[in-house]
Amino acid sequence: MNKTLLFFLGLARAVSAIELTPDNWDTETAGKTKMKPDWDKLMDAFAGSSTQLVADVDCTAAGKPLCDQVGVRGYPTIKWGDPADLQDYSGGRDYASLEKFANENLKPMCSPKNLDLCDDDKKAEISKYQAMSASDLDAAISAEEKKLEDAEAEFKAEVQKLQEKYSALSAEKDEKIAAVKASGLGLMKAVKAAGPVGNDEL
Repeated sequence: MNKTLLFFLGLARAVSAIELTPDNWDTETAGKTKMKPDWDKLMDAFAGSSTQLVADVDCTAAGKPLCDQVGVRGYPTIKWGDPADLQDYSGGRDYASLEKFANENLKPMCSPKNLDLCDDDKKAEISKYQAMSASDLDAAISAEEKKLEDAEAEFKAEVQKLQEKYSALSAEKDEKIAAVKASGLGLMKAVKAAGPVGNDEL
């Protein structure tokens, strides 16, 4: 059965030398599996849907090719939408937020399979792409994906510059602090703390 809308969670299987027990479960898994029970509950809530699928994938095992295909780069990652064009989800990760988003967004939307839901502009855009040859469409997709890759690369490069600038400023600050302390500030404070010094009276 084909699903037209997907809510997708990319996970990394935990690898650890720690033996988990009921006594250390809360401590060792804090922040790592926090949303998994809510996600499992969401999967159960949509299990009977004929058009919506809520699923998770282990991106470190058999599901890795699928995660690579849809652009999962960190864990956990949530994607949603048309399986052919999944988008990043950036909302809340508690059950109430996930359920609200799913109910509001996991519903039929404009696509080549649902043209009746498209306005005239979208229908014209879809028709334009459908009229293209397979090679031309592939080239157009590659060109747009290249823009995404360039944007990501530019972001990382600028962040690296900021990190380098931060490191330089931090080192400069440390040098100035060290110079001030070496100039006698510590001794001045020690003398002041030791008791009366000199006489300000003329």
